[in-house]
Amino acid sequence: MEEKFKQEPSSIIKVVLFGPESTGKTTLSQELAKHYNTAWVPEYAREYLQDKWDKEGKTCEPKDLLPIAEGQMKLENSLTKKANEILICDTDLLETKVYSEAYYLGYCDPVLEEYALRNSYDLYFLTYIDIPWEKDDLRDKPNDRERMFLYFKDTLEKYNRNFIILKGDKKTRLITAQNYINQLLRK
Repeated sequence: MEEKFKQEPSSIIKVVLFGPESTGKTTLSQELAKHYNTAWVPEYAREYLQDKWDKEGKTCEPKDLLPIAEGQMKLENSLTKKANEILICDTDLLETKVYSEAYYLGYCDPVLEEYALRNSYDLYFLTYIDIPWEKDDLRDKPNDRERMFLYFKDTLEKYNRNFIILKGDKKTRLITAQNYINQLLRK
């Protein structure tokens, strides 16, 4: 079972957009993938949870976390094979771990935690909360953005992840991200 959460080996550079809801991760992921003419990995949880909401009128429950993690890794492993030098990930299992702990009183399934910590990425872009929050069916913490941002930041620091905080408007974030990615590509 646990093989479903394992990151397949690859020599390409992997970058993750990481942070609280409604901070521009998806938009920036798509823009970066377009700029570098490569694949981007969408956030599987959005598709999974939107489908659950549409069919059942329910939000995420702890039992959903492993299927979400499995779907995320299936997408990432599949798109890694289609990427050129770099893969842009809209999220990763570490983000799923953060949300699990934030929503379920510190709980994270041990399998999810193991692979969230085992899978590796070259760089994380932590998206700041200076972009206006946008409502949708799945977003529910407009007044908790600062606490969530700090939780994401503390997680990256706790697990010694290489990260850069992205602030500013879309253009500023894109230029900053490109500068850091270009450095990785030159190495």
